[in-house]
Amino acid sequence: MSPPAAPRSICLLRLSALGDATHVVPLVRTLRRAWPDVPITWIIGKGEAKMLEGLEGVEFIVFDKRAGRAGIQDLRRQLAGRRFEVLLQMQLALRANLLSAFIRADRRIGYDRARSKEGHGLFINQRIDVGGHHVLDAFGKFCEPLGLVQDRVEWNLPVPQAARDWAAEQLPGDQPTLLVSPCSSHALRNWAPERYAAVADHAAAQGWRIALCGGRSQLERDTGDAILAAMRAPAIDLIGKDTLKQLLALLERATLVLSPDSGPAHMANAMGTKVIGLFACTDRERCGPYSDLRWSVNHYDEAARRFLGKPASEIGWGKRVEFPGVMDLIPVTEVIERFDAFRRDAGMA
Repeated sequence: MSPPAAPRSICLLRLSALGDATHVVPLVRTLRRAWPDVPITWIIGKGEAKMLEGLEGVEFIVFDKRAGRAGIQDLRRQLAGRRFEVLLQMQLALRANLLSAFIRADRRIGYDRARSKEGHGLFINQRIDVGGHHVLDAFGKFCEPLGLVQDRVEWNLPVPQAARDWAAEQLPGDQPTLLVSPCSSHALRNWAPERYAAVADHAAAQGWRIALCGGRSQLERDTGDAILAAMRAPAIDLIGKDTLKQLLALLERATLVLSPDSGPAHMANAMGTKVIGLFACTDRERCGPYSDLRWSVNHYDEAARRFLGKPASEIGWGKRVEFPGVMDLIPVTEVIERFDAFRRDAGMA
């Protein structure tokens, strides 16, 4: 069947975060397959734009939230005189809702009422239908008011050959590699360093190479140092040494990634690498590695019962259970069991 009539132009508003930006890409691919010539503009965060630079058929307008009022004025300047036929308002945060007021559009499509919050309903005139528990599936529903269905999940993130060459230099040869990305931007989602070290030592005892990756923050440096100090086996320390494009290539080159709910976990999934995700603050079923949840642990319901006094089924979509100690619900033995199960499934045991 031929696609429905194409809109004149589409604007997406999704500023952050890195993982959520990867979840939007399949929607962009769906729109582009149906309408190769429709202009698509994506208002996006600074880091997310760097990660997705080169995504074909998309104009990025970058909003730097750290710039404060100057960032808002810059966005208004870039949007001056522009009007879109369709706005996909894909972020519920108050900042994003307020910024959407600067985007002139005829159709302003947002979330269903059950998921709306922080004044979201005031800035839209059309809603997606209820459905799509995983974030990626919820994003996919934004094409349905346009007459499309996201029936295929495709990433194909742009990674330059130079980044892949760099990753090959860091992880040469074909030795199986466990890449540990220990930190989320939300510190309460992070597992204890000695627990990462125990899993890494177990993997090393099976002949695996261990590497650590992460950004340039002091938290990530301190966490990496604590993991290295607790490990008996050697590890390659790549924390703070890569760009976002190089990180994509590094995640692609790894055999398996160990991470909490974080950008790198979803970037790895988008690059085709399996992930042992650590979920207690957030729900694996909503925001786990989309392509394969089998290797990730999920203590979200236990966390909700212990810290909120109710089961996960009774708290709202996207509710975080971020309390000190919540990640301690995840035992080392369970993560090691997931690692060993992956090895057996891959014929490596």
